[in-house]
Amino acid sequence: MLHEGGTTLKRTLVGLLRSFETTGEKAKDPELKTRYYKLSKDQVWEETVGMMKKTPGYKLLHEVKNVGEIVVEKRTALGRTQDITITLFAVNPTTTAIDIYSASRGNMGDLGSNYRTILDIYKQLDKKLAAYKISH
Repeated sequence: MLHEGGTTLKRTLVGLLRSFETTGEKAKDPELKTRYYKLSKDQVWEETVGMMKKTPGYKLLHEVKNVGEIVVEKRTALGRTQDITITLFAVNPTTTAIDIYSASRGNMGDLGSNYRTILDIYKQLDKKLAAYKISH
């Protein structure tokens, strides 16, 4: 499944060595850039927690609302466990940013599965909050 000039293949090769993936403002890959939504942090929090509780394959472990962290766990097709931290930041009272960090337990690479997990969560959020997504 190659798209956009072999991004998936590249991530698989990077994933042979690396067992984590993270998003951020300065991410070179546009897919891994911080997401912004024109909603308050509380509204995005409720939507995100609700979504993660209902999404098959993900298990909600912790919600720390005052610091904006939602911690979930996912089992991969190969039986490994990924620890995922979804962090919400209030940019201002009506705008919220979301970053995601995903890491596989163990010391082997992840073959790009953390990358795919982040894209999956962002895709679900973008769909659920489509009317509020802000392009950067």
